[in-house]
Amino acid sequence: MPRLLPWPGALLGLLCSILLMTRTPAQTPPAAAPEAPCRSAALRQFDFWLGHWEVFLPDGSRAGSNRIEAVAGGCALLEQWQGRGGFSGTSLNRHDAADGRWHQLWVDSSGGTLALRGGLQGESMVLSGESRDAAHPGRRLQERITWTPRPDSSVRQLWEQSADSGVSWTVVFDGRYVRPRPVP
Repeated sequence: MPRLLPWPGALLGLLCSILLMTRTPAQTPPAAAPEAPCRSAALRQFDFWLGHWEVFLPDGSRAGSNRIEAVAGGCALLEQWQGRGGFSGTSLNRHDAADGRWHQLWVDSSGGTLALRGGLQGESMVLSGESRDAAHPGRRLQERITWTPRPDSSVRQLWEQSADSGVSWTVVFDGRYVRPRPVP
């Protein structure tokens, strides 16, 4: 018949065995924290647009509100637009190190999409692309949107279109982004 250890001794032996099996060897270095891949200066170029904004037209009327936030560990900017009359849209913006350009994909509640690319020109972010002309099937429009930080901490967004390959431009939207004032 095998000899049984008294209960406290058996428990102590079991605990020692478990500790020895789960112990990490001293020579195993701790796992290194992953490096943050999205901290380059190029990825900070559009940070002036981050925040919660009220957006106004040149005549002073309110166009809507916009929320721009860093997402995916700072690797992209997410825009959430809410315009007057229920119109809404969302864009995802990111800098591509491979081509050195910013890319934006816009999708809105009317079913519209817009793909833009570009970069910083002076103090302004300028993105451009092409779209289909809904009024004239088969015709393409050039799109150009410029975001410019202003000395008063507002941001101007100027959206222009050209139907003649950039010879002339028509303003589609001219908005002034202002941070809401805190309620006293």
